[in-house]
Amino acid sequence: MNSVRRLTAAMVVSFGMLGAANAATPPAAAPGASPAAQPAAAKPAGPSDKAQIEALEKGFGAAFNAKDASRIMSFYTHDGLFVFDVGPPREHVGWADYKKDWDGFLGSFPGPVVFKLSELSVTVVGPVAYGHSIQSITTTAKDGSTSELVVRVTDVYRKAGGHWKIVQEHVSIPVDTDTMKPDPLSKP
Repeated sequence: MNSVRRLTAAMVVSFGMLGAANAATPPAAAPGASPAAQPAAAKPAGPSDKAQIEALEKGFGAAFNAKDASRIMSFYTHDGLFVFDVGPPREHVGWADYKKDWDGFLGSFPGPVVFKLSELSVTVVGPVAYGHSIQSITTTAKDGSTSELVVRVTDVYRKAGGHWKIVQEHVSIPVDTDTMKPDPLSKP
């Protein structure tokens, strides 16, 4: 089964790269063609797709620190979102389900929250990209006590209408398999 998944993933990446390479090569003008028949000059390059996704993640962090669930959810697709989060339930299917989870999570901490993103790595293949990062969260309870959690996050992004959105997300923390206890402050 894993071999099939690896083969399928390799094919998707290969075909995506082939499509991206073909899309990036403009057709040549016919010899002796008039200037009007020449390919148009390329538009000035805007921010790279990778930079756009990095900005998405930075915006996500700002929204998290502001405890703004609606703004957090603006970085996720409304169409086909699927999330494995660190806490129950095991999965969230759809935008509305995950928004409800964020509302509950942020509402459970009356004090400030501090979100920090590190080790972000993004790979773009055409209109699809994937990335992973380490995210540290410090929450403040009603009594002023703080809790800290370090999670591993893997995101899949899709570009539609010129904008990148998260379409799948997996959030996890390591578990010590000898004790079956989570390691909420995981270190490399």
